[in-house]
Amino acid sequence: MSGQRRGRAAQSSPEPEAAARVEPDGHGGATVWVSGQPQSHVQLDDPGLLVFEYVQHLGLIVDVLAEDVPPERGLRVTHIGGAGMTLPRYVEHVRPGSPQIVLEPAAAVTEVVRRELPLPRGHRIRVRTAGGRIGVAGMAAGSADLVVLDAFAAGSVPAELTTSEFVRDVARVLRPGGVLAMNIPDEPGRAYLARVVATLTGAAAYGQVVVIGTHDVLKGRRFGNYVVAAGDLPLATVSRAVARCPAPSGLWTDEHARRLARAARPLTDTDAQGSPAPPDPGRWRAR
Repeated sequence: MSGQRRGRAAQSSPEPEAAARVEPDGHGGATVWVSGQPQSHVQLDDPGLLVFEYVQHLGLIVDVLAEDVPPERGLRVTHIGGAGMTLPRYVEHVRPGSPQIVLEPAAAVTEVVRRELPLPRGHRIRVRTAGGRIGVAGMAAGSADLVVLDAFAAGSVPAELTTSEFVRDVARVLRPGGVLAMNIPDEPGRAYLARVVATLTGAAAYGQVVVIGTHDVLKGRRFGNYVVAAGDLPLATVSRAVARCPAPSGLWTDEHARRLARAARPLTDTDAQGSPAPPDPGRWRAR
């Protein structure tokens, strides 16, 4: 695999500042590019419109969890990775006033986004200039209904954010019945995905692990994004939501996910690995 990074996972300093730009699409939306990769699509006049396929999958998890949370309390969400803050905007749209924390180490990216794509009035989205390890370590136990990992540095998920040590700390932050949802990009061979799933199942703190992806990605036809969700999710409800997804998508159950990870080694701080580097934008091809 290309773009892998091994070695002890760093836990102290945030990623270097990344260059960000906002590119309008001519239809009221805009794409946020960071370090040469499209990171977010934002539709200011319709935050319920999710364009990226994997963000649709994260959004359906939000919808499922929102069904079981009293409206007066809102949905408590921690986002590891911010960029254009598409999903925090979506949570605010679905459950206005939901208390949310965004951990985004690149202050320059946040500054560009706040200036060119302002957050809605009355929101309770708090952005902290901190990396995922430091930010999660400072959070109270049981303080989140949902933790979303959607973080990239130089085009890859940082190695420190998928280790056994880190996912156990995330489990501490989740309330009983809470969910960790991870955006995991991988090549058709799915070796990295297998290690991430093995890490989650080995942590013994999440119960079931499911995987959502578009049909072509699940069939291994191209590099793409998988959403891995770990925790107490109502499988039948998730399955129906996946079937209704605008992008034709499928769901791997816990049994399928565990079969994928059967021979894989869990990721640890002493054997950490970042995700494979993506192909150049616009050059992703089906095999």
